[in-house]
Amino acid sequence: MPNLNKVFLMGNLTRDPQLKYTPSQMAVCDFGLAINRKWKATTARCHEEVCFVDCTAWSRTPRTSRST
Repeated sequence: MPNLNKVFLMGNLTRDPQLKYTPSQMAVCDFGLAINRKWKATTARCHEEVCFVDCTAWSRTPRTSRST
């Protein structure tokens, strides 16, 4: 039985989504996300970290993500 992995990333767009098509007319969308993380250490000191993620969406997903 094949495995299915899902990842949900929520953050702020770092650039406008770039929609393009392969020679076989499959849609591809490139975009970037900035994901903020805040936490308190055991010393009760607050920390903040930003993770930048480059994403690529294929097939039907790019058309949906580009229109929102």
